[in-house]
Amino acid sequence: MDIGKINRILIGHDNVGLRSGWFLASVQITVPVQGRQYMFPCNRWLDKDEADGRVEVEVYPSEIVPIEKLINYEVSVVTGDVRAAGTNAKVFMQIYGETGKTELITLENRSNNFERGATDIFKREAADVGKIYKIRIGHDGKGIGDGWFLESVTLKRLARKMKESDKKKKKKKKKSDEEEEEETKVEEVMEVYTFVAHRWLAKDEGDKELVVELVPDGESALEENTYEVHVLTGNVWGAGTDANVFLSIYGVGRGDTGERQLKRSNNLNKFEKGQVDVFTIKAIDLGELKKLRIRHDNSGASPSWFLERVEIVDPKESTTYYFPCQRWLAVEEDDGQIVRELVPVDEAFVKKDSENDGQSLATLGLEQKAKSTTYTVKVKTGDKKNAGTDANVFITLYGSKDDTGIVSLKASKINKNKFERGKVDEFTVESVDIGDLKKIKIGHDNKVVPYEITVYTSDIFGAGTDADVFIVLYGSDGICTQQKSLCLNKREQRMYFERNSVNQFIVELEDVGDIIEKIRIGHKGGGLNSGWHLDHVAIRRLLPNGKGSETVTFPCERWLAKSEDDGEIVRELVPSDIFTEKLMKDGTLKQIEEEVEDPLEVHTYKISVFTGDIYGAGTDANVFLNIYGDLGDTGERKLSKSETNFNKFERGQEDTFTIQAVDLGILYKIKIRHDNSMFSPDWFLEKVEILDETTEESFIFLCERWLSKKKEDKKIERTLYEQSYDGERNSLEDSSLSLSSQDSNANLKETKKSSLVKAAEEGSLIPYHITITTGTEYDSSTDSRVYIIVMGPLKVQTKRLWLDLPEGKDEFADGSVEKFSVWGLDVGEIKKVEVGHDGATPESCWLVEELTIIVPTKGVMYNFVCKCWLARDKGDGLTSRILNILDADCVNIGLKILYEVTVVTGDIESGGTDARIFMTVFGSNGNTEEMQLDKNGDRFERGQEDSFIMEIADIAPLRKMRIRTDGKGTRPHWFLERIILKNLTNQEVAMFTYGEWLSKLKNAKGSLVCEMPAVINDEQMMEDTTYTLQVKTSDVGGAGTDANVSLILFGENGDSGTLALKESNKSNKFERNQMDEFNFSDMLSLGDLCKVRIWHDNKGIAPGWHLEYIDVKDSAMDKTFRFQCDRWLAKGEDDGQLIRELACANNDILELKERTAYEIVTVTSDREDAETKENIWIILEGKLGRSKEFLMENSSKKRRFERGATDTFQFSSKNIGDIAAICVGHCPKDGKKSSAKADVFWHVQEIIITEMELCNKYFFRCNVKIPLRYKRRDYKVFECAKVTESFASKARSLVPVKYETIVVTGFEKGAGTDANVFITIFGLNGDSGKRALKQKFRNLFERGKTNRFYLETLDMGELKKVRIEHDNSGLASGWLVERVEITNSATGVTTIFPCGKWLDENRGDGLIWRELFPRY
Repeated sequence: MDIGKINRILIGHDNVGLRSGWFLASVQITVPVQGRQYMFPCNRWLDKDEADGRVEVEVYPSEIVPIEKLINYEVSVVTGDVRAAGTNAKVFMQIYGETGKTELITLENRSNNFERGATDIFKREAADVGKIYKIRIGHDGKGIGDGWFLESVTLKRLARKMKESDKKKKKKKKKSDEEEEEETKVEEVMEVYTFVAHRWLAKDEGDKELVVELVPDGESALEENTYEVHVLTGNVWGAGTDANVFLSIYGVGRGDTGERQLKRSNNLNKFEKGQVDVFTIKAIDLGELKKLRIRHDNSGASPSWFLERVEIVDPKESTTYYFPCQRWLAVEEDDGQIVRELVPVDEAFVKKDSENDGQSLATLGLEQKAKSTTYTVKVKTGDKKNAGTDANVFITLYGSKDDTGIVSLKASKINKNKFERGKVDEFTVESVDIGDLKKIKIGHDNKVVPYEITVYTSDIFGAGTDADVFIVLYGSDGICTQQKSLCLNKREQRMYFERNSVNQFIVELEDVGDIIEKIRIGHKGGGLNSGWHLDHVAIRRLLPNGKGSETVTFPCERWLAKSEDDGEIVRELVPSDIFTEKLMKDGTLKQIEEEVEDPLEVHTYKISVFTGDIYGAGTDANVFLNIYGDLGDTGERKLSKSETNFNKFERGQEDTFTIQAVDLGILYKIKIRHDNSMFSPDWFLEKVEILDETTEESFIFLCERWLSKKKEDKKIERTLYEQSYDGERNSLEDSSLSLSSQDSNANLKETKKSSLVKAAEEGSLIPYHITITTGTEYDSSTDSRVYIIVMGPLKVQTKRLWLDLPEGKDEFADGSVEKFSVWGLDVGEIKKVEVGHDGATPESCWLVEELTIIVPTKGVMYNFVCKCWLARDKGDGLTSRILNILDADCVNIGLKILYEVTVVTGDIESGGTDARIFMTVFGSNGNTEEMQLDKNGDRFERGQEDSFIMEIADIAPLRKMRIRTDGKGTRPHWFLERIILKNLTNQEVAMFTYGEWLSKLKNAKGSLVCEMPAVINDEQMMEDTTYTLQVKTSDVGGAGTDANVSLILFGENGDSGTLALKESNKSNKFERNQMDEFNFSDMLSLGDLCKVRIWHDNKGIAPGWHLEYIDVKDSAMDKTFRFQCDRWLAKGEDDGQLIRELACANNDILELKERTAYEIVTVTSDREDAETKENIWIILEGKLGRSKEFLMENSSKKRRFERGATDTFQFSSKNIGDIAAICVGHCPKDGKKSSAKADVFWHVQEIIITEMELCNKYFFRCNVKIPLRYKRRDYKVFECAKVTESFASKARSLVPVKYETIVVTGFEKGAGTDANVFITIFGLNGDSGKRALKQKFRNLFERGKTNRFYLETLDMGELKKVRIEHDNSGLASGWLVERVEITNSATGVTTIFPCGKWLDENRGDGLIWRELFPRY
């Protein structure tokens, strides 16, 4: 019964039996008639003794996937009532209709179908092919009594037809579309087709055919045709085949013959070299032939076949079709395919072929190619353990007209060893006219190869073993099998491998190819008698064609015992000789015994392990090593016996070990670990050196890191790469890329860096930062998998972006705040966001409190206050919800540009670090905040280049970079070589070179901070200079100070960083009426200075300080800048502030004049018809007024406004202040009304206006057509899209301003804090620096209270954001901030920064700082 769309299912059990409990993961229901597949995830126990004790549950679908829609067919097959009419063979059928054909349908529903005189009825689902014009029915000719007398076939199917109601026919007046739709009904009609056969399908009856094509009785004009097929085998050596050959012939619009075996030829031995074989195929007339598909099954002693061509004679039309091939159908020849699709060519080509063999192949290949469609098939193997396969992989492409048949994916264009873990393989599939691609089928033949492994144990005392023996086989190019134990259990271990025994095992392993280059055999060393003396191993495998076998002998004659020989319990063996038995064509067995030529050598590797010379560096744990080369690996070996020390791996010690292994080639990496056993397992490994004694090549693997569960990153396994290795580094810890992570800037794994960088460069993928807050009501949490989909205009959307929780978290807990960074399609302007989860049971409910999406490349943050259930049994029952962007709070957070950051650590002893590293980048248009570079496991190690993607503010062109480390951790010193920044938008590369230590001990100045100028296109963007500072203390009572004074200089190229005023030319600094001089050499010139921030730490006996002025001399510019102060920096004087910002007195000369000049640059579009020969006029509208009309004239001598042109004009005018908008018009050159034609336009792309006095630039993005008009009132208005303020303009506006700062604490219980609070205010003209919010004798930031503070700083312009934080001190440090309000006392403008979030380590996201953005 059709119940329509499935909304839910009820599933359970009767709880009967001893172990009735059942953990149900999921249910999948496929309904082909609906074209739907339903997924019902459950993931719960149905058990009286588990969870809630229920044994039945209602489950709702999490996903409904559209699949190919099928319809129901009822097939009635009547077997004739004649002697021996029935069959036991496998019967199949295929239906052909006006819109296509079904796939092959097998007719079988019980064991005794198709008995004499019986009618068998089958119900099958298959594609809707429209009106049926023929069927093909047959059997495979297998089984006893396979001959079959078929009487008839009746086919029934439900067809849907549109029917008009009588009411509609009567009405003559016109109706709306809606009314017509209502009155048009869909009616289901049963269509019945009868096909009369009344014939034998048998090898020994009638025409001996097993397949017949039938047309509907009494309806069809189609007739049967008999095609004569001539198959010409080529005349090259070994061209003939013994395989079974199959042929399908295709007509234009009339289907095909289906696959027919070419059995009865005019020759007794078919398909021999140079032979022509003739066959007949009966089928319903196909009309004009368009292609054929021919293949063989690769059976027989010599299956390879060189097919010259196929000729098909159509007797009805008296036409011969020529299908040239001239290619091999062979696994080991040509492209390895055993199926070909051929298209007909003109007879003239074939004649040319016979006359001139030299040119025919290329000509006919071109003819073939012209009628074929080439598909490029890319197959990506998953990045999971054992994901790859050595089996033969097949694919079938299904189109709207036809399919390709089974195509073997043999030769990958990219990888020699195809279908390996994490790799992408590319193949080419050619086919002729299959229509639009609808689906594919892909699979493999599950090919594993049986090997007969015979193990010979020696005849010496104690040779036998009870240990678990294993083996690994290696083919060429490092291909190997999985490690396989030869015994299934301990009983077999005790039975086998006795002294002088021969034990034979037949095991199925992966195919390593025709040549076994080496084997690794060993045991696991357990038990009382584990020592084993192995004599040799023989491995026998069948030859590829099955006609014989090959036995390879691997001699050993050594102990595998910890107490004998060299103590090794694993050996690598190479073959000595090969014994081949081959069955010849005459039935004789040919035996060949030969020695292996040039077997791989067994090399001796001398391994030196250096333990670091630092406190606690040694270990007592067991250490294991695996060495990797380009020819294979050693497998994991225990480093047991040190040749240099009895007590191995002690502090400052070198331990030497010897390992014998078959030649590994060039060594490139090692994996080294310990088992964390014994009392002191922590180990500081300095390096590992490996000497290949055979080739005398030495390889160095630097570590200089802890292998410890307690120190550094708490890992006890390291993957180390050879010092000079520059290939791809897939570290053990980062073998897969998680696009969901806590860190938005630096958590992209190197394994996928190149593809991610490529996608970022193309702009196809961008980062999205997601924050999800779960509600606090009962049952709000979920352990379901959560996703979001970001939607743009015109149905553009990302795929499901799964928000996978980090390791250690298994649910979105009540009240939790989880942060993710995902990469998805750039959808343009976001319109909607879908959020949901895959939980479908009532128990998987989830309350979403809030969702925040940050799109850094757009500079926008969207905040959705959801407070909605995503649950089957709560709210509206939905597990996903689409949120409209109009309902979100949209905040401008500043545009970010994606950069590829490459950090190069110096190749110097102990050059790597685990200290925290911070980066600040300075550009012409501002600077970034300090950003942390994430260690991410194994970055910033000696000699490494680490690349990752970061989001950096749009401040280009870049000027310099400041790097700081915190000097903490187990390895605080770092040797920084250089850092490279590549802008992924415009590909501009900036290099910052240092080449020095950042260390308190190893740096000559003890510096943890460095500044590096940008080098772009070999040009250094900043000059080196020496700053001389003269600090004048005032001549007033108590003006001097004993406190520590620091300052920061600000200029057009950023800031200087904190400069401590320590070494003066006077012994006692900052005394009354004294001038102190300080020199700072090796500085980068900041250009013209605009301000100084100066402060002291209020320490000493008399910390209060009255500063008169500061003079700063830049030696590179030979210029002095004066900063006047004349104020106290003292708690008990003036306004009590210890920090002052001083504007540069040099800026006072920049008086704004009444008149100025404006440069106007117009950019005409590069589109067709964009240009104009007429004039353009423009009016500027500024904050101080409106300009006069400027006429931009076009003349025949100097053409302007041409397609794609940039034109520059300059006008004198009164100063109108900041330009807010422009009016642009298009007028005739001659000024006549008649000249203003209606169809003349000027397509303007952009207009840029520069005010020449201060050099501020105003950008207007137009991209519109402006029509030609005589009247001046017809014009277009454009608002300013972007302003680039010059340094001179910014410096002019730097005047002292008091900012009233109001902080409102929330009203919830425990909202107040006792911690010390700090604030940093950011504006267009810079920031305030980190300021403490303190007041004497007052209890600040209490629940529900408002606190007011006054901060004096130089005018910061329009406020962009606030950072508020506390130091987590005090008993109750958690703090709920309601909002921050800041008022500029000079302008009276108040900016409100809402917060409503906790700053608490134990709540929400655990942060004790917030960045707040203004809401207007």
